[in-house]
Parts: sequence; structure tokens; C-alpha cells
Amino acid sequence: MTDPTSVITVFLADDNLLVREGVKALLNREADIEVLGVAGDYDGLVEGATLAEPQVVVTDIRMPPTFQREGIEAAKEVRRRLPGTGIVVLSQYDDPEYAIALLEEGAAGYAYQLKDRIAEGDQLVAAIRAVATGGTALDPVIVDKLTRPLTDQTGLGAADEELLRFIAEGKPIKAIAVARRTTPEAVSDEVERLFIAIAQQASAGGEGALQRLRMLHQAIVDREEQGERLSRLLPGGIAEKVRREHRAIGETEQVVVTVLMSDIRGYSGISERTTPTKLAGQLNEHRAAMNKAILDESGTVMQFVGDAVMAVFGAPIEQVDHAERAVVAADAMHRAQAELNARWLTEGREPFGLGIGISTGEAAAALLGSEERLEYTVVGDTVNLSQRLQQWASEGQTVLSEPTWSDLASPPADATYLEPELVKGRVTPVGAWKVPSHVGVLPEQVGER
Repeated sequence: MTDPTSVITVFLADDNLLVREGVKALLNREADIEVLGVAGDYDGLVEGATLAEPQVVVTDIRMPPTFQREGIEAAKEVRRRLPGTGIVVLSQYDDPEYAIALLEEGAAGYAYQLKDRIAEGDQLVAAIRAVATGGTALDPVIVDKLTRPLTDQTGLGAADEELLRFIAEGKPIKAIAVARRTTPEAVSDEVERLFIAIAQQASAGGEGALQRLRMLHQAIVDREEQGERLSRLLPGGIAEKVRREHRAIGETEQVVVTVLMSDIRGYSGISERTTPTKLAGQLNEHRAAMNKAILDESGTVMQFVGDAVMAVFGAPIEQVDHAERAVVAADAMHRAQAELNARWLTEGREPFGLGIGISTGEAAAALLGSEERLEYTVVGDTVNLSQRLQQWASEGQTVLSEPTWSDLASPPADATYLEPELVKGRVTPVGAWKVPSHVGVLPEQVGER
């Protein structure tokens, strides 16, 4: 018998009853996939998926009422309401325009598959499994059309083919300029020249491809002008700060912040005992809960690395009470995890024991990377110390640095002072305060350092 907690739940939408029931029957043959519900139009998909809360939505593109892009728009609306939901679009159209519309905000957790290839192997099932864990799956036909547009029709040279490939991949003009060792202005001129050359050579089919390339080029320009690329790459609030202050890549600023670092105790053992599908579902729920707790205190989630979460308070937006906010967020994280654990135990899933370290002090904040991949990073001893203190925390506990403790208007009454000890990277012993939070933690999980 299949473990119900290892099943991927799916909500299916298609206006064609025969297609809908056929796909449903195909999916129901898989032991690890369960179809929770079906719909035939935009409203039915959005409302039905919102109520069912599936791990994955499988949808057609064109549905009532206007038969345009309702499936894609409905899937995005579901994703906004239920962050982390995997999306698989099934289409009879191999035009890359639809795939681009689906992936324009990022590819993680999205798949685009062609209906007439469903019966070929297990592409649909593989796509569902991929997006359930945050992966991406594009039909090979679409990939081919995205990466090799027009080259068979126009007889273009290698340099022009490369430029077309860059455009099809969605690279911004500045990134193309870096790759070709030239200026953005020169690349823009090359693109316009290439369009003219293609227009002169294009057959009827070529004109359709040319239209797609123009749409791609305009989308790239629009994203750069509106700063949407930054907004997708950087945590909330940071993109606006970068645009407003005209920050350059590599430019640093000194900030005083509070850094929070959390980690799941015994995660390696849990991952060995848990199926990948079940573990991915738990991680997704854990991250969503941690993200909410941090954002509720106006913190910035810097990164999720495996089972670890790093957040900063006081940057990029200054906060005079950043230490207080971090401690409140840590308590909310423990409570949120305790609620998840209580439900997971009833479902036969292992609970996560959370340990958190918090440190306050100076750090260097910088926008690092390249035009293709940007990362807002806070580095320095304060960050390193938060990680060391996190290692001192047992399940359900938070360990605060002495500067964090000193900055609190109302320090936790039940905190225990930890005598100074040496930590890696420090030449002098470090003192700290340990705050217990036994809410919802199993008795055998509560321990002392």
C-alpha cells in the first residue's frame, strides 16, 4: 500500500471533457500521484485549486471564457495564492510564445509539455514529479525552438546564430554585451540589424518566428527598464533600494544589523528515513512558514540552503529595533514549526526540531554577481557568529549574542546566560544567552547544550 504522505496531489484543468478524463485516468495509474479535483474554466481552476491546495496544478492554456491564455493566468493566480505550487501546462501549441509567457517570472516549479506527446514515455508524470520539488521541465520540442530559432531558414552566420540563441534564452542586453565583449548599445544595434536581415530573407514561416523574436526582444527591454529582473532575483525591498540608489555590482556599504540563522536538528537522519517526495513537501511547508514569520517582522530572507534559513533585520531598510524584531521572529518561527509538527505527527511524518542563532553587529552589505545572476549579500563576523550560535541551540531553542541581548528593550525573562567559550574564527571567548521555547516540542527533543 502506498504511503499517503508520499503521494503528489494534483488538480487538473481542461475545457475538453475527453482530454480531462483521459489525463486523469493516465495519472491515476501512478501509485504516487492523486488527482484531487478537476475544472473546465478559469474560475473553476482558481477556486478549486485554492480549496484543494494541491502540490501540482496541471492545466490547458486556452479555456473559457475567452480561450486566450486563461490556463496560464489561472495557474499564476494559484501560485500567488499558494506559493510553491508546481505548475504543468499541457498545450497543443508548440509556439514558444506560450512557454515564454509561462516562464517570464522564473522557471522554478514550472513545466510546459505538449499534449500530442503525452503518450510518449512518461513525460507528463516526470514533469509533475519535477515541479513538485521546485524543478523545471520543458518539452524538448519547445527547447529546440527556443534555442535554435530561424537558423535553418535564414542561413545566418555563427555570430548571428549565437545572438539569436541569447535572445531566445531571455538574456538581457547587458548580459549579452558581457558575453560578446562589447557594449549594450552595440548589441542593441546588432539585434535591430539582425531583425532587418531576417525580415528580408524570411518566408511566411520565418515571419512568424520573427514576430516571436521581436516579442522576446521587447520583453527583455521592458524587464530592464522596469527593473523586473532585479525584482525576481533579489529579496523584497532590495530591488527598489538598488534602483533608487543606483547601486553598482560589487559596491559595499557598512551596516549595523541583526542576523538570524536557523537549522533543522537531525535533518540528515530524517532525509535518510523519508522519501524524497515527502521530504520536499515538508521542506516546502517549513520554508513557507519560516518566510512568513520573518516577513511579518519586516525581516529579509537572504537565502534557503538545504534545511537552513538565513535572514537579516536592519538591511536593506534601516530599523532601529532590528534586534527586537529578530527575536520576535525567532519565537514565531518556533511556534509555526510546532504547529506544523503537530499536524505532521498525525500524518505519520517526522517533526522538524528547529535551532536558531541570532547575532547583532556591523556587517558589509553588497550586491554581488553578474548581470545574469545577482545576489544581495551581508557578510562579516556578525553573520559568522550567528551560525556558530545556531549550533549551540537545541531543538526549540534560540541563542542570542551578547550585543543582541544588550539591544533588547525587554529581554526574555526565562533566558539563561551561557559562560563565554571560544568559537571558530574568534580569538576571544564568546558569551551568549539561551532562550527556551518548548511550545509544541516533544519532551525527548528538549535538551541542553
